[in-house]
Amino acid sequence: MSERVINDSNLIEEKIRKIRVILLDVDGVLTDGGIIIGSKGHEQKRFDIQDGMGVTLARVAGLKVGLITGRNSDVVARRAKELKMDAVYQGSFNKLSDYEEALDTFNVRDENVCYMGDDVLDLILLERVGLSSAPANARDEVRQIVDVVTTSSGGYGAVRELVDLILKTQGKWEEAVRKCREASSHP
Repeated sequence: MSERVINDSNLIEEKIRKIRVILLDVDGVLTDGGIIIGSKGHEQKRFDIQDGMGVTLARVAGLKVGLITGRNSDVVARRAKELKMDAVYQGSFNKLSDYEEALDTFNVRDENVCYMGDDVLDLILLERVGLSSAPANARDEVRQIVDVVTTSSGGYGAVRELVDLILKTQGKWEEAVRKCREASSHP
């Protein structure tokens, strides 16, 4: 795998410090992009447990986390509920409209939002947000314009890698880990 690509590290660090909301695409970001549809129409997706922990760490650190995805899926709704996501927009072919609703909901501006996407429907948001990111296996058109390309592929720790970078840069990493450890030690 290639090294993480960060264009102009001083500028990126400045952008990261302003992030208050992390919005994610689902297929190809939180999953590997594969969709399994059983003979009775039941859909399955594979989620990485470390990405889930990344979402938890981000939320514990005070960041809001949400999804903007083009597909509708009961599996995604269930995973978002398990992770206590702050916002979930499914069936979002026009992601810009849902993004603008998220800005209002969280009372933030573009510069306060990080978005991770992997394909052409994500370009409109990646060009607008304060910090743009893509997993290693994102489409070329996406990787060429984003601020951060993770070393991990979608569905295999890319979200966790992004969250770790944000929390460490913001100086929130150790406190978030401490809070998670304390929470897991109580019955």
